[in-house]
Amino acid sequence: MDAEHLRMALLGFPDTTEETPFDEHTIVYKVSGKMFALTDYREKPLSVNLKCDPDLALGLRDEFPCVVPGYHMSKKHWNTVILDGSVPDSQIDSWIRHSFEQVLKGLPKSRRQGIEAQLEQGVVSRQPQSDPELRELLKKTI
Repeated sequence: MDAEHLRMALLGFPDTTEETPFDEHTIVYKVSGKMFALTDYREKPLSVNLKCDPDLALGLRDEFPCVVPGYHMSKKHWNTVILDGSVPDSQIDSWIRHSFEQVLKGLPKSRRQGIEAQLEQGVVSRQPQSDPELRELLKKTI
């Protein structure tokens, strides 16, 4: 999976934002203000941290060498997926959706139901209105 595919997959959900709360290079993807993924597009190979059900997280780490405990994250709930081409993009897309759904489950019922309705309708995030520095960084790295 290349950087552009990753970015579009991460932005392919309703109410998703793209932010840089930690530093100028770590891009964080949130649903309703709650993080479900983060990456640094400068990394080679590219990787992404995804939230995961704890039991599934362990199973994925056992099955796929490119899936390791989340770097700088809770190892119980986060995996780092190294995008080295060893796993089909469709599989990574499903892990991204799982991460989004893990965070969605923790939202208040009224907010969650609204986003679930948008998911059923196929609504995706609008192009985020990122700040000029983030736009410049993405332009250079993607």
